[in-house]
Amino acid sequence: MANAFRSFVDGFVDRQGRLCALLILPLSAVVIYEVIMRYLFNAPTIWGFEMTTFLYGLHYMLGLAYTELHGGHVKVDILTARIKKKTATVFAIVTNVAIFLPVMSLLTYWTWAFAIKSTQMLEKNATSWAPPIWPIKLLMAFSFTLLLLQGLSNLLRNISSLKNPS
Repeated sequence: MANAFRSFVDGFVDRQGRLCALLILPLSAVVIYEVIMRYLFNAPTIWGFEMTTFLYGLHYMLGLAYTELHGGHVKVDILTARIKKKTATVFAIVTNVAIFLPVMSLLTYWTWAFAIKSTQMLEKNATSWAPPIWPIKLLMAFSFTLLLLQGLSNLLRNISSLKNPS
């Protein structure tokens, strides 16, 4: 069952990460459009900066779990680089259980509470453009959920590697 969970989460996160990488295309288009309007026509938009902030934020948030899946987050390898692989795996399990899971569980819970409240009031951003911000908050909560699930998948992978060394 743990293998099925890991396979599902890893596959979903990998596909989602590859898809979210495409957010760079509309982000680039908005930046280029804003630069042209601002500097060539002296007619900046009221929505350009905010849209780039939303798109970049989503690109960043939706990439968190993908980065965790592929081991891309910054780590301090001072200890683990000098110890045996089995000891490093035990260290990864302990830090995952003691630090990652509690912190990410709380962040996920709080972010969902924040997103649900925002959705209930159909919150809009307090700017002159005033776009709805509740969908962004929902996607942020979804991103933290994916990161938590990916952390659980990594924990199960590390536990499995201790039980079945290759």
